[in-house]
Amino acid sequence: MTEQMHRTHRYVSLPTDSPVWERFPMVAPLVLVGTLEPDGSPDVAPKHLAMPVSWENWFGFVCHPDHGTYRNIIATEVFTVGYPSPEMILQTSLAAAPRASDGSKPTVEVLSLTTAREVEGVLVEGCRLHLECRLDRIVDDLGGNVLIIGRVVAAHVSEQLLRSVDVDDHDLVHGSPLLAYVHPGRVATVDETVSFPYHVGFRR
Repeated sequence: MTEQMHRTHRYVSLPTDSPVWERFPMVAPLVLVGTLEPDGSPDVAPKHLAMPVSWENWFGFVCHPDHGTYRNIIATEVFTVGYPSPEMILQTSLAAAPRASDGSKPTVEVLSLTTAREVEGVLVEGCRLHLECRLDRIVDDLGGNVLIIGRVVAAHVSEQLLRSVDVDDHDLVHGSPLLAYVHPGRVATVDETVSFPYHVGFRR
């Protein structure tokens, strides 16, 4: 199999003395992480190095210690996560705007927010899925970045995206398309899926 792959694909070996991730497209989630500033005002920032980090209820994302998101989580020990719909590209872009000279983030004011239910925080309205998390641990020194891991204490999903034995998963995603980030710098709408051919005896 390996020899056949090398006959059909020509590979280029990339130097690893610098990050390789900018050299090819790669699919990732795109989420909005919500935190509270020291004065209690909301902050929302998009993240794509983000995903569940266990089959249990832990969620993690990569952040930089210089970012307000990191400082806010250190202070409050909670954060929220929203999975925006494809129609929310503009709102997600606004959340990525840099802070003003006084440290504020005026673009957050144009987002439609609601109060989280289990933690002190906010949820971005329109997202297909909301997670409310309490800080569990931080993995430091990942090339200057950190991995923030939270325990999910509350989850809210749109009824249109809630799995059911009465609805095929393909129809569910087709009816409520998902937003994906295609690194570096692109997005995609996922509305067509097929079942993965798991081998007999496969265990997660």
